[in-house]
Amino acid sequence: MRRLVLLGLLGLGVNGCVVDPIDPDTEKLEKPLCPDLVISDQSRSPSQSLSVGTASSALSSSSTTAQPVLVRFRSQAGMRSAAALRQREDTLQKAGGRLKYHWPSLDAAALSLTPEAQARLAQDPDVLSITPDRTVRALGLPSRVPVSALASVPETPAVPSEYTWSVRMTQANAVWDSNDDGAFDPDAPNGSGITVCVVDSGIDRDHPELKAAYVKGKDYIDDDEDPEDKDASGAWGGGHGTHVAGTILAQLGSGGQVDLNDSNLSPNGMVGVAPGARLLVARVLDERGDGRTSDVIEALKWCREQSANIVSLSLGSSTPDPVEEQTFQELWDAGILSVAASGNSGDATPYKPMYPAAYSTVIAVGAVKPDMTHASYSQGGEHLSLVAPGTGVYSTYPRGNSPFASLEAGGAFYRSSSFDYVPFEEYEGTLVDCGLGASMRSCLGASVTCDGFVAYVDRGDIRFNEKVKNVRSQGARAVIIGNNDPSDDETLGFTLGGPAEWPPVTAIPTTTVPAIRAQIGKTVRVGIRGGDYAYSTGTSMATPHVAGVAALVWSANRGLSNASVRRILESTAKDLVDPVGSPDSKVGPDPVFGHGLVQAKAAVEQAYRELP
Repeated sequence: MRRLVLLGLLGLGVNGCVVDPIDPDTEKLEKPLCPDLVISDQSRSPSQSLSVGTASSALSSSSTTAQPVLVRFRSQAGMRSAAALRQREDTLQKAGGRLKYHWPSLDAAALSLTPEAQARLAQDPDVLSITPDRTVRALGLPSRVPVSALASVPETPAVPSEYTWSVRMTQANAVWDSNDDGAFDPDAPNGSGITVCVVDSGIDRDHPELKAAYVKGKDYIDDDEDPEDKDASGAWGGGHGTHVAGTILAQLGSGGQVDLNDSNLSPNGMVGVAPGARLLVARVLDERGDGRTSDVIEALKWCREQSANIVSLSLGSSTPDPVEEQTFQELWDAGILSVAASGNSGDATPYKPMYPAAYSTVIAVGAVKPDMTHASYSQGGEHLSLVAPGTGVYSTYPRGNSPFASLEAGGAFYRSSSFDYVPFEEYEGTLVDCGLGASMRSCLGASVTCDGFVAYVDRGDIRFNEKVKNVRSQGARAVIIGNNDPSDDETLGFTLGGPAEWPPVTAIPTTTVPAIRAQIGKTVRVGIRGGDYAYSTGTSMATPHVAGVAALVWSANRGLSNASVRRILESTAKDLVDPVGSPDSKVGPDPVFGHGLVQAKAAVEQAYRELP
């Protein structure tokens, strides 16, 4: 990420060659050839944001207005009769509250009250406590664009496969495809008969990898039955829940649109850890990745009502909540297994607990990198149960919303990389040499008109955003930037620095520059297409791996209790010790790796041994 920012803001070469600066007086005389195409900066709207875990203005409240709170009542015999419950609701309404949820089994309710009303209600002897309906957030790390350039992941061995590196690390494919032939083994456990409830930001339920597994959903943000990850205008959110769901149960051979620039990706997409499982979805996070504790509690109760076996929560808060904790206890007592992310503030607070992960009835999941070392962002502690792949995890994304570059010239497709903040557009036109793009007169030739052309620009001397602004003002409708540093060829992780009315902009590696330069004066096609998959990072991404392995274990032995499934997962995990990188790690359970890396094959074998 750090490298992305540095390279993106500075489109500079590293060869030490510096062209003479443009004379300031000459620059003052320069005027754009195409005034209507001049790029002006603009603020990014919330619906365009692809990040998660940021503060949501929609969830903030003034100290002088009604605030969302959770009210706990003292538990008393006979207070759950219909009359008693109506009496409690009357008490809340008389206090001026707008009742949201009432949970008799928890002796609690969610509502909105002014600070004054809270003070009055707190005097009621039946009221045990009044606490904020705290914000919970998605626990994926923020990223502006979900492109593979943001992640360093191992190459897929041999022929590109739907079996991602993270699925292989968990041994999931060894459970249902023991000979690695790309087909399910007959009668092998694959999650069949197990229902996983994903409590998150909603999903793209028509994604080709998910629609066969999807059973039912509930949206607590929009208050309807369609848990799509969209805002009020219909724009897709950050894709967090879709990514999580795909890791659990993306279907074999049901692929969507993949990034054509990545030769390591299978054209059939990817497969989840437990592709035979059924999917329930409860949307409790908005398009920014923020939600309320009350909606999480209500969603957990809905998951139970829908007969879920496993609940997966890639969300959390830094403070515990007694009503929420009691709800997870109810799920545990009902035989349901809950799995939650340990948190992403490990660099600052490595052992600070996050909730619900830190509750005793929840499996807390941390993250490891592709080399099985500790991911520094991953929070741990004595409550940590397991770790799983969390850095650069490839999974499903809302259809057509994961940008990748498309560059066609001379009848061939060339590898290129999309800049961030650029639109999903394609343009075909004559390729024009614009040199370094250092001025508003840098593009030369008869094709330079306001009717449009494709600008080829070399990296170096000035910022990428200035280059693009300069050639755009001369009529460029798309831009190709040729890299000059071979060390950046693999990622091409460049940025334009911020939102604006940018044209499609792509970068090409140094090895491709000669071939594209040879197309100057000829027609090329450049654009940004939308893929159906993305790389993402965080303990949010680690959590669904464990939920999926739990589904495999349970499908292998349906007679197991939730406690037995948890015991098997922890006892068969691969013990990880890194005395150099993680000095607090040790043989056996530790606060860095918990019991270790979740291992599906070993866990399923143990489940078989415990069959009656």
